[in-house]
Amino acid sequence: MRAWKFGDDINTDVITPGRYTVTTDRKRLGEIAFIEYRPEFAKEVEEGDVIVAGSNFGCGSSREHSPVAIKAAGVSAVIAKTFARIFFRNSINIGLPLFVCEDADKIDDGDDIEINIKTGEVRDKTKDIVLKAKPLPEFMQRIVEKGGLVNFLRSDGYDNV
Repeated sequence: MRAWKFGDDINTDVITPGRYTVTTDRKRLGEIAFIEYRPEFAKEVEEGDVIVAGSNFGCGSSREHSPVAIKAAGVSAVIAKTFARIFFRNSINIGLPLFVCEDADKIDDGDDIEINIKTGEVRDKTKDIVLKAKPLPEFMQRIVEKGGLVNFLRSDGYDNV
């Protein structure tokens, strides 16, 4: 998995500029992820790649467009020093795993990494180092494994969701 490195305070308008929030089309949202901040991102990101960021990733709006855009672009997880609370919950609710890692800054753009979702172990194969991220609580892991909260509830018999 290729790492895409971002800095601190990456807000939801950087991820999905406001003018694109008139759509809920997942494919379209994936195509515009970071369109103004890193125009090459949506064209070059590959299925399974990972975003690595500094502090306060996802600050700003409470809309779900930003985590949906990230997931629709093919990103398999986001690692950051800290996340905005609502972005964190929105991401889990749509099945995008997030990992809090104090040492996220040790990973560089383009590094080859892999994540163990159960333990939170982040292996940077480019640098041959292992970083420790907080693993998601078990119930959040189950939500992510089911592809999001709605699928999780449906799988547990909540058909009216």
